[in-house]
Amino acid sequence: MSEVIVFGYPQSTYVRTVRMSLEEKRIPYALEPIDLKAPEYRKRHPFAKMPAFQHGNVKLYETSAITRYIDEVVDGASLQPTDTTARADMNRWISAINDYLYAAMVRRYVLEYVFPSGKDGAPDRDKINAAMEDIGYQLGVLDGDLDGRKYLAGDSLSLADLFLAPIAYYLSNMPESRQALENVNNVKAWHDAMAQRPSYTQTVPPPPPGA
Repeated sequence: MSEVIVFGYPQSTYVRTVRMSLEEKRIPYALEPIDLKAPEYRKRHPFAKMPAFQHGNVKLYETSAITRYIDEVVDGASLQPTDTTARADMNRWISAINDYLYAAMVRRYVLEYVFPSGKDGAPDRDKINAAMEDIGYQLGVLDGDLDGRKYLAGDSLSLADLFLAPIAYYLSNMPESRQALENVNNVKAWHDAMAQRPSYTQTVPPPPPGA
């Protein structure tokens, strides 16, 4: 198989989603750091985000496109359900994670610890409290959907789980969200199971500041 390269930083949840997909499919790859502001990187990702991806002559950006390509280019256990309803559930959760959960859980909460905006370089407690209110609601929705399910799209792992797992990792290591996870048994059981998968353990990033 041609060389596979992932461009980005291991702390990025989206980079980790791509890496977990590659690990699940047992595809060797290289992780290459980037400079988002560099003109040459714009040739890989015109919107200067991460990750970007290369497999031989194939060059992609956007995590949804990359992970679907990874799943379809290699034989083996599929990361996308064949059942129509289960596949719709997978797509529903990928969309919800990208549109709602990432904004509250990562952009408004985790990154407030990484890049504090409060007085004297401390995290802004008002921002954290506001984010946690939304996160608590979102965890409740997740918990209800996982009731009686092993994974987000049913009984088999799907790409939806690989989009959520890197975010859940950060939540499990941050003070307020770690406590919130104790109140959603289905989400906690799902994350505990995900944390045992080799794709999860082999892609754990350096801890963020403030964790």
